[in-house]
Amino acid sequence: MFAYIGLFASALVAATVLPMQSEAVLAALLLGGNHSVAVLLAVATVGNVLGSVINWVLGRYMLRYRHARWFPASQQQLARAQAWYRRWGRWSLLGSWLPVVGDPLTVVAGLLREPLVPFVVLVTIAKGTRYLVLAALVLSWV
Repeated sequence: MFAYIGLFASALVAATVLPMQSEAVLAALLLGGNHSVAVLLAVATVGNVLGSVINWVLGRYMLRYRHARWFPASQQQLARAQAWYRRWGRWSLLGSWLPVVGDPLTVVAGLLREPLVPFVVLVTIAKGTRYLVLAALVLSWV
């Protein structure tokens, strides 16, 4: 049970802007062979998607503070991110699994008021596929 909780927590934190490697945790648990692969994939995916929803919520309410000194992006950076998201639209959320750009992308989706249901569906597809590919590589399914 503690393995699943640890995996969930690492996947959740990894999806936020905080540094964490849920892939390493998942790989170690897969290699240990003591847990159901399907349950591990589900736990990692749910945790990672929930972390992305946290980013979405932060983005949703962050704009009211854009003039504060501590705001993490300049007006120019914010405009560039919004233009990029508007150009590619919600389908860009399929890239939410990517390192470096994936997590900020989920924040921008919240900033631009992407509806929650399509957000969750696309992010779940992206992040679930990433974990499935990782499991396939680790367990030599490929």
